[in-house]
Order: sequence, then C-alpha cells, then structure tokens
Amino acid sequence: MDTTQEQTAAAGAAAGMVAIVFCGLLITAALVWTVQLGIRVRREEPAPPGPAEQPTLPESGPVRAEWQIREPNEVPRATGERGRRTPYELGNAPSRPREDQISPGDGDGDGDGDGDRESAARTRARHPRGR
Repeated sequence: MDTTQEQTAAAGAAAGMVAIVFCGLLITAALVWTVQLGIRVRREEPAPPGPAEQPTLPESGPVRAEWQIREPNEVPRATGERGRRTPYELGNAPSRPREDQISPGDGDGDGDGDGDRESAARTRARHPRGR
C-alpha cells in the first residue's frame, strides 16, 4: 500500500498549522510592543493642567461676537481696447461695512432692528379685537 500522498498531505497540513500559529504569535508580539511603546510615550508627555492653571474669564466678562452686515466694493470697469479685466489686475477687493447697520438683537427675531413695533402692528392687523 502506497501512503506517500497521505503523508505529504498530512505534512502540508501540519506546516500550514505551524505557519498560522507563528503568524498569530508574531501579530500578538507586535501588538504588545505597540501598547508598551504607547505607555512609554504617554509617561513622557507633560501632565494636563490642574484646576489652578485653567484659563479664566477676563475681568470685563465674557467676550461677545461682533456682528455686522458687509457689502462688496465696486469692481472697476475696464477701459481701453481690452473688454475685460483679469483677477491680477483687480487685486484684493475687500468688502466694507454697510452704511445702514441694524441691531441683530432687537427682540422680535426678524433682524430689522425695529424692536417689537412692526411685529406688534402685524399681529394687530391679523387679529383685530372686538371687530
């Protein structure tokens, strides 16, 4: 009886199992090394600031956001033989604050700066009393 094929297959299966176990051990060792390296790096970092080192509010209170409406500057017209201007000829064209600034916090939520006067008038027109 010839068993060489069976022995070769069994040896190949055993070699495959050894290769899989070796790769698993190699990956495990790499993960353990990575965790140890992370722990060492973390120890060398400065400690987080304590409660006394935390930033505090300025004496004037919290800083508020600035709100304004801006409008673009006019683009100069092309003159002469050329019918258009290129971006490098225009340069920086910054915007400027709008002349008729309104207050964003007038209370009625429509942003027109008139307070409740206009919205109260609209409400009265929609819901007249006793008519």
